[in-house]
Amino acid sequence: MNYPNFFNTIATIKLQDPLSDFLGTFENGMVEFSYLDVVKSAGHSCPTVAGAYLTTLKGLEALYKDEIPTRGNISVSIKNDMQEGVTGVISNVITQITGATELSGFKGLNGKFARHDLMHFNADIDGAVKFTRLDNNKSVTVSYDHSSVAGNPKMQELMGKLMQGLASAEEKKEFGQLWQERVEAIFQNIDKVITLKED
Repeated sequence: MNYPNFFNTIATIKLQDPLSDFLGTFENGMVEFSYLDVVKSAGHSCPTVAGAYLTTLKGLEALYKDEIPTRGNISVSIKNDMQEGVTGVISNVITQITGATELSGFKGLNGKFARHDLMHFNADIDGAVKFTRLDNNKSVTVSYDHSSVAGNPKMQELMGKLMQGLASAEEKKEFGQLWQERVEAIFQNIDKVITLKED
């Protein structure tokens, strides 16, 4: 499987998952997610998937500091409605990493490890996504804005030709390369695209 080399340079997200530990899935419940992992699940790499990954990465870093985040111990509040714009894509990435779901997730074992009521939409929050630790109620709100990282102007022309079925094989390849160059640039400008507010 071939993919852009920069995927391998992006920081991974390490968590401890008590459910995985309990069921013997991973040693000590230690699990690690990479950008490539979420790209496989989403089926593509784009500014939205990159933003969701960065939102979770930086949110958990701020929330847990030097500790390893506990998967299943994190409540997620999202400002937008689940069906609005790309909110569904964003929430799917966050769910994959944190385990938090609105209704469809794991309902627990004998009152433990439940995750089906840890994600909430249409939240009244000052930002895009709010992560809250269930053990101490500390929270951090994260916003993502990639508008300062512009793509190559040629992408619009190439996309138009692709959508109309008029692009050559070389133009199709060039569009994909330019698209991923923009995604890479977003990861290279984390401080510009991510804003944190700790509560």
